[in-house]
Amino acid sequence: MITDKDMAAKSRKLRGLMQQKLDVRGRDLRQSLRRAGRRLPKRIRKCGAALMRAEMLAHNPKTARQIDLAEVEAAYEQMRSYLEALDVNEMRKTRILSLTGAVVANLIGVGVLFIVWLWWRGYV
Repeated sequence: MITDKDMAAKSRKLRGLMQQKLDVRGRDLRQSLRRAGRRLPKRIRKCGAALMRAEMLAHNPKTARQIDLAEVEAAYEQMRSYLEALDVNEMRKTRILSLTGAVVANLIGVGVLFIVWLWWRGYV
């Protein structure tokens, strides 16, 4: 049987990793996962949902017996290993390159439309 303190420790560890890697803060695991949103893959969000349910059940000793310890440990390990494997610098580079690419594509589009407009009006 898993206790409330065990779940709180797991939750603290995951929240710390999310704050460190994704820059997501929250007072509990539910809020941190909600703020992380689609930055986490679907399978990791499912693991987070299982951990949130287990955390809720662990508060009451009677409902704590309903928690599947193997499922909780597997979900925790999957989520922890995913968060530890994230490279913050690589994510930052990807975000900057994506933004730069979008800006360049928009500028090329505007330039082409301007040249077409000049041709249509007879200036070129």
